[in-house]
Amino acid sequence: MKKFLTGLATAALLAIAPATFAEKSLKMSTTTSTVNSGLLAVLDPAFEKKYGIRMDVIAVGTGKALRIGGNGDVDVVFVHAPTAELKYVASGDFIDRSAVMHNDFVIVGAESDPAGIGSAKTVAEALTKIAKSQSPFVSRGDDSGTHKKEKLLWKAAGIEPKGEWYQAAGQGMGAVLRIADDKQAYALADRGTQIAYADKMALKVIFEGDKALFNPYHVMAVNPAKHKHVRYDLAKKYIDFVTGKEGQAIIESYRKRGEQLFYPAAK
Repeated sequence: MKKFLTGLATAALLAIAPATFAEKSLKMSTTTSTVNSGLLAVLDPAFEKKYGIRMDVIAVGTGKALRIGGNGDVDVVFVHAPTAELKYVASGDFIDRSAVMHNDFVIVGAESDPAGIGSAKTVAEALTKIAKSQSPFVSRGDDSGTHKKEKLLWKAAGIEPKGEWYQAAGQGMGAVLRIADDKQAYALADRGTQIAYADKMALKVIFEGDKALFNPYHVMAVNPAKHKHVRYDLAKKYIDFVTGKEGQAIIESYRKRGEQLFYPAAK
């Protein structure tokens, strides 16, 4: 009889376990740089351990990450394209938008710097040198936050990049860095991924420091008023964690080979 009751108890636990586990799952769409840099491999496990919530992460270009969130297919979005983000907030797709961290973009290239952009005073001048010399340049070409920034920078420089020298890869940051490295081409990269991949490629940071290269990251909850099925309660826990003392400390201390990849930005 005791064995029978134990069996029933075990069966009951197995029956309710999947539902319980499902309730503790948080879906997030994010840019590839948070994953390629290795940050989420440190940040998310700390959140999971603290709250017993499993993170299901979809890492894609920011444009796609925003669309996934806007469709209600995730609960929270963590990206880096402020202008595009604010459009979704204005349309009511996302709420609780909060600053998490920032770094900057850099232009990487062959150490020989064939276009001579190392002497440029501004990023517009650097891009002009690349275009005039028709030095190979590999673009994300994937509507990511980095690609959106790149298009704005070319536009500000008054240049429409086209021709054999300009290649749109349509891939994530890590893949683009590998392609650019193979071709010894220039590319725009977020600082975090550049540092994470520095020991995997010969490309070096050739241009940096322009204020126009600032790269802020924000986190937002998918609006439950628009998508009633989303787990806003869990999304809010994640937002509070990454913008809170513990999450910000993890971001502050995260380094690769002694270099800091991101700087906490929550107020």
